[in-house]
Amino acid sequence: MNRRTFLGTMTAATVFARNFSWAADDRKIQKIGIQLYTLRSIVTPNNVDDIMGQLASIGYREVELSSDVKASSQQLRQSFRRHGLAAISAHHGYDELTDKWQGVLDNCKYFGLSYVVIPGVSDEVRNRPDGYKVAAETFNKAGAISKKQGIQLCFHNHWAEFVPDAAGNRPFDTLLKYGDPELLKMEMDLGWSSVAGIDPLPYFAKYPGRFPLVHVKDFKKLPDHEAVYSGHFDGDATIADMTAVGSGVIDWKRIFAHSEQAGIKHYFVEHDEPKDPMQVARDSCKYLAKLRF
Repeated sequence: MNRRTFLGTMTAATVFARNFSWAADDRKIQKIGIQLYTLRSIVTPNNVDDIMGQLASIGYREVELSSDVKASSQQLRQSFRRHGLAAISAHHGYDELTDKWQGVLDNCKYFGLSYVVIPGVSDEVRNRPDGYKVAAETFNKAGAISKKQGIQLCFHNHWAEFVPDAAGNRPFDTLLKYGDPELLKMEMDLGWSSVAGIDPLPYFAKYPGRFPLVHVKDFKKLPDHEAVYSGHFDGDATIADMTAVGSGVIDWKRIFAHSEQAGIKHYFVEHDEPKDPMQVARDSCKYLAKLRF
């Protein structure tokens, strides 16, 4: 290789590297979503269409349903269609993984959902020594039924699923281990996992593609992680430190830089007890729309 060829090759490589670096840094969330639980205190049957219109005007394109929102299914579906909001998923209780399950799936199909999420297990199951292994088996059975109907089952965590049991196993890990990767995926709540001192990146690396949904939840400060594992931690008290996404301490750029590995497809803003739900929704969307990773 002569000097001219070498320099030409190096120049092309440098340009490619720069372009690749720019492209990597320019990744963003294409469609920002919100868990409607965030707005449950202000939504009524009389204003639901106005609220959904406000969300759309702010910049939201996707929603996750919550049974705590006081509006009929017909009202919600009509409002979603009118304002261009895509309903992606819904939360349902563990106690519905019974003869109620088909009714849950029928409701999901009414909205055209792709996912159904279970945010925790029952106290009876959780308190058993093998409770989360039993839960995983239950999820596999329910997930097989939903999968045949085009709906993916997911599990949503809180902080408690990361507290080791008597055998030293984290319940979240048990669900990932015994849950069939095709039948049970995760909606990782990145706020509550941070409260438990959990770095999500090792999970993304160990279980790639297992996290199609995430809750994007921020805190002004995080508690002492040792307190979380003490058995006397009050998670409700930590809610007071919850804040709009981007105004807290969680490094979203670092986490979302691994979104492709994790398999994240949908990002839902959530705040459990906002004083001003719409302002939290507005500030969070504004931050996420500008975020590049």
